[in-house]
Amino acid sequence: MNISGATRLAAVSCFFLITLVPGTSETFRFKFREGDTYRVNSLVNETAYMNRVKTHSAEITNRVTMKISDVQPAENGKPASARNDCTFMTSVQTSTQSHPWGQEYPSVFQRDELGDYDIGDEYFMPVVRNVPTFPTRDVKAGESWTGTGEEAHDLRAEFGIKTPFKVPFTVTYTYVGEVDRDGKKLHLIQAEYTLFYDSPNYQRTGEGLYGGEWPVTTMGYSKQKIYFDNERGIMPYYTEEFRIQLQLSSGDVLEFRGTAEATVTSVESIDRDTAAKEMNDEISRLGLENTSAKATDEGVTISIENIQFSADSANLLPAEKEKIKKLAALLERYPDKELLISGHTALAGTPAARQRLSEERAEAVAKFLVDMGVRDDYEVYTRGYGADKPIVPNTSEENRARNRRVEITILDK
Repeated sequence: MNISGATRLAAVSCFFLITLVPGTSETFRFKFREGDTYRVNSLVNETAYMNRVKTHSAEITNRVTMKISDVQPAENGKPASARNDCTFMTSVQTSTQSHPWGQEYPSVFQRDELGDYDIGDEYFMPVVRNVPTFPTRDVKAGESWTGTGEEAHDLRAEFGIKTPFKVPFTVTYTYVGEVDRDGKKLHLIQAEYTLFYDSPNYQRTGEGLYGGEWPVTTMGYSKQKIYFDNERGIMPYYTEEFRIQLQLSSGDVLEFRGTAEATVTSVESIDRDTAAKEMNDEISRLGLENTSAKATDEGVTISIENIQFSADSANLLPAEKEKIKKLAALLERYPDKELLISGHTALAGTPAARQRLSEERAEAVAKFLVDMGVRDDYEVYTRGYGADKPIVPNTSEENRARNRRVEITILDK
């Protein structure tokens, strides 16, 4: 449910040293460079309650990619700004420790150097907007300022609310001081806000998980630690502790409590065509059958056709494990790139069974790569297609063998 921390952005905690230098001050500003691309990875641990009774806990990973364009300089008293083209993806970890590729949300907004957003109601992400915002003046360590922001939640599935459910708030910021992290000069800013909002009459479809109910009052709080790189004008890390309550029209109360941590990294694109060619040369040298690489919209994809599992199962046969071990060396050439493992089946059995088997086989390959140490588990996502994406018609056993495949994509987006 997107009222939760599932799509919030917050960052990694670490050991750091705070240095207070009397008399020094900082002018905080976001900075924009045409064509820059960033990736945000966050981890949310959340527990949900209904009327104070725990319903479930979840570990949620969020993956956001953003590209900067249309950079506008400051002029005539108007701050500099830039267009942000983003894709948000949320994944809830399964019982097998896999991170399935979740729903994607596109978003386009303008953000100025002070942190203010200009975003349309057709976009449901990001959830937290206008945090942080900066004053026009210099700030000394220990000083505070306030700003306004909003949380915008996607409640279409739960309450049939067609547009982002917006909850405004006032934020108090305090500049704590300079932070030394891994030899980098960063600045620690604390941000806190409370939520108490009586909902207006949003347009509703009358459908949704909670039937005709709707959220009457939203309450809660957020406490964040923001680590700001003032030289580059970005937030490399931040953390959050949050609690949100929704009082429904029925009198029931939904509550979400949790913590979040995240990193923001600059992304360098790879030459996909060159990378695919080099991989195919290495695949040929290693004598790996039914295996090839190609450039795709998502990155560079290695396809393992006729991949062998135990009959009607997701247990990799030893020969396939040996093949994947050899492919691991190719994947390790791009250690900063995440992996997406996609499973495919031939046209046999029911659609539901094919879908489940394709997911399980993708998860098996993902787990094997994680167990080998090729990537950490939060850097590997899985996806199953069943028999929906055949590469050849399912008209012969040879073709069906080709369609029974697993694809490993080095994500470059």
